[in-house]
Amino acid sequence: MAETFAVTVSAGTLRDDGALFTSPHRWTEGGVSVVGAFTGAHLLHVAVGGCVLNDVYREAEDLGMDVLGVRVAVEGGFDTATWASTGIGYRVEVDAAASAAEVGALLDRVEAVAEIPKAITQGTRVTRLP
Repeated sequence: MAETFAVTVSAGTLRDDGALFTSPHRWTEGGVSVVGAFTGAHLLHVAVGGCVLNDVYREAEDLGMDVLGVRVAVEGGFDTATWASTGIGYRVEVDAAASAAEVGALLDRVEAVAEIPKAITQGTRVTRLP
């Protein structure tokens, strides 16, 4: 049986004040807020959302785009018998002083470089160290 686990990671003008926790953030004064439960499944999705959020700010800075806020909603399922992921999807909302086409190009660039989504889609080995 599959179960869905959803989280939201946000910062700047799109930051959610009803957060599970808030973390300091290099590009925003108020930090990043995380909404969702504190389970391993949710935390994997937080990693995806946090990576995408950070990369939006980083790539926008490189492009000279002024980003005021970012919200990344991530959801995905797990087969609760095996805990194998059934896939992860995310949506990004950006508050920026830019056109929709410029924001779209920014999000395409982020999708191409986001490290955590790339690592997950490539597969990785996780081992307990002594």
